[in-house]
Amino acid sequence: MNNSFSESYKKAGVDVTAGYKSVELMKKHIARTMIPGALSGIGGFGGLFQPDLTGISEPVLVSGTDGVGTKVKIAFILDKHDTVGIDCVAMCVNDIICCGAKPLFFLDYIACGKNIPEKIADIVSGVAEGCVQAGCALIGGETAEHPGLMAEDEYDLAGFSVGVVDKSKILQPDTQKAGDVLIAIKSSGVHSNGFSLVRRVFDVNEEKLNMYFDDLGATLGETLLTPTRIYVKPILSLLDAVNVKSISHITGGGFYENIPRSLPKNLAAKIERNAVQVLPIFDLIARCGSIPERDMFNTFNMGVGMIVAVDKTEADKAVEVLKAAGEDAYILGELVESEEGVIIC
Repeated sequence: MNNSFSESYKKAGVDVTAGYKSVELMKKHIARTMIPGALSGIGGFGGLFQPDLTGISEPVLVSGTDGVGTKVKIAFILDKHDTVGIDCVAMCVNDIICCGAKPLFFLDYIACGKNIPEKIADIVSGVAEGCVQAGCALIGGETAEHPGLMAEDEYDLAGFSVGVVDKSKILQPDTQKAGDVLIAIKSSGVHSNGFSLVRRVFDVNEEKLNMYFDDLGATLGETLLTPTRIYVKPILSLLDAVNVKSISHITGGGFYENIPRSLPKNLAAKIERNAVQVLPIFDLIARCGSIPERDMFNTFNMGVGMIVAVDKTEADKAVEVLKAAGEDAYILGELVESEEGVIIC
């Protein structure tokens, strides 16, 4: 591609050679994600992956797509771009695992006002780290320069992942019953949801993001940029150890929107409010923004990244397995007969 250059296109704001440099800089990061089945390097027209279907009698593909949202605004202000890629991967693979599927591969899409190769490579380094944590391959992506549509120092980041599960092992909501126990798996922070409200509450700028809070044990910016936790490997261990009935990924919409997505209509999640281990960042958001608790639980994860439902006879074992896998897990509540969806009391 050494002879690929358009002076006219560059004058219009698009430098194709910057794109080539970005690819070269990101190759070392992508190499970290290569797993058996990844057949192609980057730069082709499509990413190739040959799945190992050994032991899977009826393979079903499961896909998920998402972005990082306005959390990238925090990255812009702090000029720190190597973690939002983890968020992007997490938002996709954490959804896929809720079906019981193992993520196989990931592709990203970066739209930017100006392609600064070093910045793009930083973003992709985070995507690669997310893929490593999820055990999937980064087999392709796209970087698009959009002068005039976006400011030169801004970008948006999205992606999608594909996983596989044996049809007989797809988690089914109708296997649940009243008395099943709900287990919380701790989040790493705000994750990647609710940042429009977060930014309004703190009226964020560089000075405020660099403020240190004793309650947080860090600056506000460090806390808000903490990457979304990726739960794939611990959940896969859990699926092998106990009969998991459902999994809820607590994202935008918080408890009230996400938990009912994994429940049949006749059951509700009864959650003990005092059992919820709320992280300090959420107390700070509620206090600074004068936000009612109901709205907090309907917007943020409140310190709970995943909720797993199991039979009460396996609850203690499930907690043990998750803790052995490095997660902070605890019993949050139970399922009850009700059509309310979520009951926090």
